[in-house]
Amino acid sequence: MQGNKNTYNSLIGKMIVTKEGKRLGFVKDITFETKSGELINVVVKDATPYTNNLNLERTNTHELLIPYNAIIAIGDFVIVSEEDLI
Repeated sequence: MQGNKNTYNSLIGKMIVTKEGKRLGFVKDITFETKSGELINVVVKDATPYTNNLNLERTNTHELLIPYNAIIAIGDFVIVSEEDLI
């Protein structure tokens, strides 16, 4: 099932949307636990005004973070559950 894996490079730049279709921004980077390799957050670039109003964690440089466990699906877009963001 190697064909179903999403590589780091294939995720960078993808649009992030909620399952309701609200645009949140684009994938800038991904953070992970170095020892286990567990994915932790998606760093958002070009966040929309809607995204800025959500109570999301931020990096020390004020970039928004979306928890990786909020991701429902990855295809042409990265689809997240808005309920998991609140």
